[in-house]
Amino acid sequence: MEKYQEIERSIIKKYRKEIWCKFTKAIREYKLINDHDKIMVCISGGKDSFLMAKCFQEIKRHGKVNFEAYYVVMNPGYTKEHLEQIKKNAKDLNIPIEIFNSDIFASVEVMNHKSPCYMCARMRRGHLYNKAQELGCNKIALGHHFDDVIETNFLSMLYGAEIKTMMPKLHSEHFIGLELIRPMYLIKEQDIISWSKYNKLNFLNCACKMTIESVIDEEKSKRKEIKKLISELRKINPYIDYNIFKSMENINLNQILGFHKDNIKYYFLDDYDKED
Repeated sequence: MEKYQEIERSIIKKYRKEIWCKFTKAIREYKLINDHDKIMVCISGGKDSFLMAKCFQEIKRHGKVNFEAYYVVMNPGYTKEHLEQIKKNAKDLNIPIEIFNSDIFASVEVMNHKSPCYMCARMRRGHLYNKAQELGCNKIALGHHFDDVIETNFLSMLYGAEIKTMMPKLHSEHFIGLELIRPMYLIKEQDIISWSKYNKLNFLNCACKMTIESVIDEEKSKRKEIKKLISELRKINPYIDYNIFKSMENINLNQILGFHKDNIKYYFLDDYDKED
């Protein structure tokens, strides 16, 4: 059995409950894939996106939905070593990747922006949408997982003073006809790490030049701070992450001060004295 076949088997067999079932559940529950979809599966070089790509291959092989998948890697300015590592992992995993170049790392470095990670993410998204249009795709798949979702919840509350989450899918505001989907939405990061170690795979973490040169102090990043906070809370209550996640499905509009939708804001006093 080839190495990539052993890796595929581990997804379906050993990690069936932790990875495969949660991947297929997200697709069913959030209606992420439809017949005749053309999906650009975005591979950054990390563990999450490479696992997502393998899951797409498996669901195309075993699933009932007829769709096309394009496995795309954007090179924002990786070093030669990092790019070779991505190519090696793609070969080991038997993923037919297409690499296209951008100059995002260089552009962000020149900008000297106070939030380079934010700027990098925004610029990446634009390049990916353009590439998806070039390929004739109607959907873009990103590898955000369960932990990304609940960390985003906390970041929004503690630093954005609002309650919002990372959605499992959303329509692009600037690229008509394109939709972003997150099929890893229900998969926990610890299970992705376990799968990676089990198969003795070595993926990129962050290959940004600014991170390598310690221009960005990762220990001070807000997401790392939130990740640590949730880890501490989990020691008190092992179900804390699940509760955080479900809270975004169980918002009681009768017991919140206000909300806004489509630029219309509602405050609880607006109809407080109205009779039923």
